[in-house]
Amino acid sequence: MRCSGGSLGDLTGGPEPVLSWRAGDERVRRYHGFMISGLAVENFANEWIGAWNSHDLDAIMDHYDDTVVLVSPVAAWLLNNPSGTVPGAAALRSYFERGLDLYPNLRFDLLEVMHGVASLVLVYRNQRGTRTAEFMEFGENGKVIRVVAHYSA
Repeated sequence: MRCSGGSLGDLTGGPEPVLSWRAGDERVRRYHGFMISGLAVENFANEWIGAWNSHDLDAIMDHYDDTVVLVSPVAAWLLNNPSGTVPGAAALRSYFERGLDLYPNLRFDLLEVMHGVASLVLVYRNQRGTRTAEFMEFGENGKVIRVVAHYSA
């Protein structure tokens, strides 16, 4: 199963909106935000990892909302910005493009996926053996609006 457009689904409309990876797939009721199902999270994670491993910048960016904010120690280093903050999809695309250019053999191996209310955590290992955990928060449109990255020492 693939998510069209890299989101967790349309969360608008109806008195009791549902989150669905694709029509007919497992659905989860919306609560104070929305609860993401394990199936939707696994599918999202596999698609996200696949986009990164193919180095397809458009497919990578399909997962993110225009208002996304990323915070990462790698961004702090790569962008020479102590806050490590990358605000907005245009800046995020530029940052990701720079990273893909810098690491042409970049590859992620998914180790674990955890889901929460309107969020998930992906744990993966990169081509250098570094373990990474990324907390991702989703907006009402099912796209990632906030990312906080953590790396093993």
